[in-house]
Amino acid sequence: MTHSKSVISKLRPGWGIAPVVAFLIIWEVTARLNWVPGQFHFPAFSEIIKEFFNLASSGVLGENFAASLWRVTIGLITGSIAGMMLGIVMGWKEIAHKALNPIVSLFLPIPPLGWLPLLMLWVGINEWLPITIIFISSFFPVLYNTVAGIKSVDKDYVKVSRTLGASDFKILTTVVMPLALPIIFTGLRLNAGHAWRVVIAAEMVAIPTGIGALMLRAESLIRIDIIIVCLIVLAIMTYIFDKLFGYMENRVTARWY
Repeated sequence: MTHSKSVISKLRPGWGIAPVVAFLIIWEVTARLNWVPGQFHFPAFSEIIKEFFNLASSGVLGENFAASLWRVTIGLITGSIAGMMLGIVMGWKEIAHKALNPIVSLFLPIPPLGWLPLLMLWVGINEWLPITIIFISSFFPVLYNTVAGIKSVDKDYVKVSRTLGASDFKILTTVVMPLALPIIFTGLRLNAGHAWRVVIAAEMVAIPTGIGALMLRAESLIRIDIIIVCLIVLAIMTYIFDKLFGYMENRVTARWY
């Protein structure tokens, strides 16, 4: 029994890779044997890898990826910072919460891409269009999570800190914010993946560069392999951004937890 447990513990680190490898093998075999029904050829995974290197070596993938990465980074950072700052004010000051919460509740349910037609008229079809949409998609969820995080802090901690003579600013920065950070980072991690989905959709509609635009051109040429390459890049970047914010959360909250 002990021997079997030791074997399992040795194999455990590789267990996460096994389902992925099995999926890729099934993909390859299914595509090679033409088991996928449809009018168009479904490419095998080896063909996807080949096309990935072709796009990378020609610079097409790098150029479009850099454009999308720039838009996501700028929109995500600015939207998250703005949402967090306003969320702190609304969460900490009850009068601000009462005044602004009805407006936030009104705009929060609107999908970010729902703003696209209006922004195309206001901002124009240019580089700022996808950045603005990503800003909106990041702003409201981070704002909501920041308010929720601050409101979730036990009021007794605040009362005790005031009794000990701490100022409001000291209480906010050393008591309330550290306790609210896990909820705030949850919103940031969700936004990281959502920003990539939003930028792809925005680029497919109105922008001539970026991963979304590359997918749209591939669709017009019936290049399923290029579309799948773009989807894989999207999945990888969503995963990386999620892990990046998870790492930041661990580093920031390590001193308090």
